[in-house]
Order: sequence, then structure tokens, then C-alpha cells
Amino acid sequence: MKLKRFLLRYYPPGIILEYESNEELRQKTIDLLELSVETDVEALLNQIIKKEPLITESKRPHVRKLLHKLVEKQDAQETSQFYLFKILRAHILPLTNCAFNKSGDRFITGSYDRTCKVWNTLTGEELLTLEGHKNVVYAIAFNNPFGDKIITGSFDKTCKVWNSETGDLYHTLKGHATEIVCLSFNPQGDVIATGSMDNTAKLWDTETGAELCTLTGHTAEIVSLSFNQTGDKLITGSFDHTTKLWDVKSGRCLYTFQGHRGEISSCQFDWEGNKCISGSIDRTCKIWDVRSGQCINTLRGHNDEILDVSFNSTGSKLVTASADGTARVYNSNTGACASILVGHEGEISKVSFSPQGTRLITASSDKTCRVWSTETGECMQILEGHMDEIFSCAFNYEGDTIITGSKDNTCRVWKC
Repeated sequence: MKLKRFLLRYYPPGIILEYESNEELRQKTIDLLELSVETDVEALLNQIIKKEPLITESKRPHVRKLLHKLVEKQDAQETSQFYLFKILRAHILPLTNCAFNKSGDRFITGSYDRTCKVWNTLTGEELLTLEGHKNVVYAIAFNNPFGDKIITGSFDKTCKVWNSETGDLYHTLKGHATEIVCLSFNPQGDVIATGSMDNTAKLWDTETGAELCTLTGHTAEIVSLSFNQTGDKLITGSFDHTTKLWDVKSGRCLYTFQGHRGEISSCQFDWEGNKCISGSIDRTCKIWDVRSGQCINTLRGHNDEILDVSFNSTGSKLVTASADGTARVYNSNTGACASILVGHEGEISKVSFSPQGTRLITASSDKTCRVWSTETGECMQILEGHMDEIFSCAFNYEGDTIITGSKDNTCRVWKC
């Protein structure tokens, strides 16, 4: 085995080794999920060299440099304020969703006007309008980290696959009986999952557009889905009060996570893929062990529906957003509530951690987006200016740009 080069992954922190084995190029990842500004770099370096045969003593100075770079990236400028960079009057009819590509230089918006638009984040220029759907474009996504394809899910029961550079249509995925309301590429980009109001999810081959399988078993609408990092497992959250875990290759249901007393609103895998979470209208969030199918923890405290849940990039923390106007940060290992984010005057429908995990943002019906400190739960900034409910908010990969989407038909780009 011969080491060819190192690649860095900033969020969550890790080093990827590219090496040659039997004349084949392979990759191996060293996850450094515990890495922080407090990390003893020398001790960690010794540990890595001891454990990893590909990293020899001669590579020590280079790996030391990489570790310092990773530590530096975890220490985001927490105090810097966001300012309004651009207001984009995106669509004539209401927006449904917005999403960044990995580098954050482009983002997309979906709308009731049946189109998806591609934007340049830096200039605010509209690059493309993806037209062809016969009804509302509701769910949209890039094939991150690659960013060369976009999928759009519509109330017209189809999902379309597009070239993000040219706007060319690759495939129209037909098969669902009713509206498509959630979708995702797997992290490898070769499989697409769609979830529908017809109680099923479907898996599709990105390259050919062929349907791979239909995931049946839910008895009500599927409103949320999430792939694990290796792309071989999928979870689906449904109005039937359950979340199901599926094997992507066979389409087999491995577990049905039962226990909620109301519809599931949101579900997500953690980075390592050992845990997943489900948020429900029953005001609780449950943490599930993916290997055993057991509920590890039930997180209580909200006094109204939970509308969104999210892990930070390493999976050590999670956040819940509720119709009670608060968000709560929990330690995902112990289930302890670390902080309660109080300040919004309306329900919070969307929540998101910054890539570094030091801040998070909440989007609310009170027309504001708030930036919070994850550690203290303190509100660091209120992003004001939208004229109606904000339903979508997202950080870019560096954590220095935020997009907010509102029912006022505008998208705002904020920078720090």
C-alpha cells in the first residue's frame, strides 16, 4: 500500500487518505469528530501515527500542519455579525424551499409558480430557471458534495433530474400516485429517494432514471426522509406516527421505530449512522439506536408540536424546533437539555446548525430568523426585514453565509 495524498474534510473534521493498493486507487477516512480548539494536537498526532500504518514518521510534520488547519476551521468567528447582502425577489408566486450547493456559491429556490431557479450567491444573479413541472415545485436538492445535478419534486407526482450548469433535463421520474413532498440524493449521488403523500417512498438510479424499488409499509403520508453517510440505509418519517429504517440495496424494511403518539414531522441520521432522530406533533423527539431498533431516549420539554429536528455535523448535539416558539439543544448521547432558545414570537418551523456547530439559526412565523450561540443558548442576532413568515433557512459550508426564504416571495442572503 502506497499513500498518494491527503484530503481534508472540515465539517465534521476528518482526514481522508488516498492510497494505492494492487494498482487501484482507494480511500480511507480518519474521523476526528471530537476535534475542537481545546484538542492537544501533539497527543492526537501520536495516536494517529500509532494506529494508522499508512502514516509513517516522515509524514509527521505534514499531518501536524493538517491537524492545525482543521482545528483553526472549527474555531469560527463566533462574534461576527451577519449583514443583509442581497434581497432576491425570487418568484411571482410563493416560495416553497431553498437549498445551497456544497461550496455555497449557488443556491436554488422552488415555488408555487411551478419552477425552480438557480442563483449565484455572490452576485444575486439568476442563472437558470428550470421549467417543465405541471404543478407546485415543493422539494428541491443538489447532489452535494458534487453539485452538478439538481432534483425537483412536485405536486404533479413527478421528480425531475437536471444538469445544474446548463439546466438540461436528464430524467422525469414517474411512478408516485400523489404529490412528492420530500426527496434526497444519497451522499454518493448515485441513488435518489422520493417520499410521497401516497404513503410510499421510491428509490431511483440517478444515472438511468430507472426506478430501483418502492418502499411500502407506511399507512399514511411520508413527509421526511434521510440517508446515512454511506448511502446504504434510509429512514422515512410518516404521518402514521412511525419512522422506518430501510436497506437501500434490497428495499427491505429493517425496523419500524414505534412509540410516538402523533405524526412525524422530521427525521434525520447522525453522521456516524448509528443513531437517528424523529420529531413529532406529540411534542417529543426520540433518539433511536439504528443497530437494535430501540428507542434510546425520549426528549420532552416542548409544550407544542415539534416541527423540525437536526443534528450538528458530528452528531454530538441535536436541536428541536417547536410551534411553542422555542428551540431546544440536547446532548445526543445523554439526552440532557443543554439550552432553551427563547425569543421568537411565533412558531419555529426550521432550524439548522452552522457547520462548525457553534451557532444555529431558527426560522419563524414572526418574520425573523435568529442566530443563537449553541453553547450558551443566547440570541446573538435577529435577522429582520422579511414581510411575512420565514419557512426556510440554511448555512453555506463555511458558515459565513445564510439564506432565508419567506412567504413574502423573497429570499435574503446574509453574510458576515
